[in-house]
Amino acid sequence: MTLRFSVLASGSTGNAFYVETDQQRFLVDAGLSGKQMDQLFSKVHVDPAALSGILVTHEHSDHIKGLGIMARKYNLPIYANEKTWKAMENSIGKLTTDQKFLFGMNEVKTFDDLDIESFGVSHDAAEPMFYTFRHGGKKVALVTDLGYVSERIKKTVEDADAYIFESNHDVEMLRMGRYPWSVKRRILGDSGHVSNEDCGLALADIISNRTKRIYLAHLSLDNNMKDLARMSVQSVLQERGINIELHDTDPKEPTPLYEVV
Repeated sequence: MTLRFSVLASGSTGNAFYVETDQQRFLVDAGLSGKQMDQLFSKVHVDPAALSGILVTHEHSDHIKGLGIMARKYNLPIYANEKTWKAMENSIGKLTTDQKFLFGMNEVKTFDDLDIESFGVSHDAAEPMFYTFRHGGKKVALVTDLGYVSERIKKTVEDADAYIFESNHDVEMLRMGRYPWSVKRRILGDSGHVSNEDCGLALADIISNRTKRIYLAHLSLDNNMKDLARMSVQSVLQERGINIELHDTDPKEPTPLYEVV
């Protein structure tokens, strides 16, 4: 009974997440070119031809850039909700009807030995949603691209064995940075991205004794740094008496395949 995953790529330039059990192998998002996606898979020694399918979170290009290419090259089914399908149709090229599947918001789908639950997030896309994965009593939660962490999201993702959680920006770096004010306002707003501090506050509410692994994800290239994100989140957690190691993710390098035990 094994549940394994790798954060293939994470950041404002491209996102991809891989999860597998003994019977199922899923990619969540393909936000890099087809060539880059293949390279990432080879680094974790996974054959993309063996994928069961691709789950889509939302239609922004840093999540779907290589989606159509991967689906056509390996003849893979794609799962997304109706509004996301409409929003991304023109960006991903032609697919056959038998590659298009609906995965509704707040729905649980069972694929053999893997239960996947979708939940909505506050982000400026058509109908963005992320996922939790359950197998053999273990739970992994993928939570990025959200302006704030609602109580409903906390309830869905609490008490997981592992988290891939957004720690997008340092608020001061963003405020002082080169982005136009309209972009800053979007990122700081309720449908933008979660800051380091807010990431720490949310994690403090949802992690439990069973939580063994936390990856900080979707870091902004311009408004954050790995060390800063780790230190900021760590200090919020420590203030609340929580000591747990935090792990980095990278826009170009996958994390080693991790087995949830």
